Amino acid sequence: MPSEAQSDLARAVSASGAGPDQADLLDEARGVLRAEAEALESIAERLDSRFSEAIELLRVAEGRIIVTGVGKSGLVARKVAATFTSTGTPATFLHPVDGLHGDLGMVSRKDLGIFISKSGGTSELRGLMEYMLRLGLPIIALTGRMDSTLARNSTVVLDCGVSEEACPLDLAPTSSTTAAMAMGDALAMVLLQRKGFRAEDFAKFHPGGSLGRRLTLRVRDLMINEGYPEVTAEAPVRHAIVPLAHMRGTVPVVDESRRVVGVITTGDLTRLMDRRSDFLDVEIGDVMTRDPRLTTPEALAGAVVHAMENHGIMALPVVDGKGVLQGVVHLHDILRAGVV
Repeated sequence: MPSEAQSDLARAVSASGAGPDQADLLDEARGVLRAEAEALESIAERLDSRFSEAIELLRVAEGRIIVTGVGKSGLVARKVAATFTSTGTPATFLHPVDGLHGDLGMVSRKDLGIFISKSGGTSELRGLMEYMLRLGLPIIALTGRMDSTLARNSTVVLDCGVSEEACPLDLAPTSSTTAAMAMGDALAMVLLQRKGFRAEDFAKFHPGGSLGRRLTLRVRDLMINEGYPEVTAEAPVRHAIVPLAHMRGTVPVVDESRRVVGVITTGDLTRLMDRRSDFLDVEIGDVMTRDPRLTTPEALAGAVVHAMENHGIMALPVVDGKGVLQGVVHLHDILRAGVV
């Protein structure tokens, strides 16, 4: 509930009628978003072989990625470092001033630097840059000035220049910080793929909360693997009625080796009842869904629920490598576990 002061303020604003029209506000907001979107389109078009060189430097780096910047670029650098770290590449943010006042000890001869600066001439970066150059460390620059001091002294320079800021005064860092952050994301995501980083690896760094559950819970943790009924294709539909009622509408159909050859669902039964009065005597094989979607005990529950929702499936048979039935996993059980 709004406080009394908030209510009074809202009434005063409403009564005054002052301020810009809502349509004008929305137009201004859309202008900002479009300006930043155009900035990203521009840097995407200017990507060239230097990006590939940066990825190779990052891929072979034996130490940590030292990401640095000042002011708003420093805030971007913190986020970029966090993204690298969470995707399997050890990285840390180092403020250049703190570095020159005692924190240079964290920089080793196996590290690599990523320097973020719109102008490429930020004085605070100079000392840290010179120190890393003395150690012979490679530096990747994300800058808007390809002729800057930073650019001239870097191993690889990635062009993050924008024609103008989204700020109407062209002063506050907006489009330029968005461009730098997006370039950092591009480096981290492409590197992730080149290093073969998997969802399972990501889970190791995110064990908590719903994300952790999504990335650590397996089908084996949630499936029903004891007492779940199965039927054969040759059996009459009457044999599937009770199992369908007890098992939330999906029953696996198996052959003599218990390999899954289909499923019968309440939907299959309903459609059959509409067509035939003797539905109880129809063979299950004539009405079942053949070649159903299957999963395995080791599959990630998060990936399975995504597939089930996309295809409108409430339950999946769980099979081993030979297609032999191991159990069934239900969408409701996955959702109840907090995977999504």
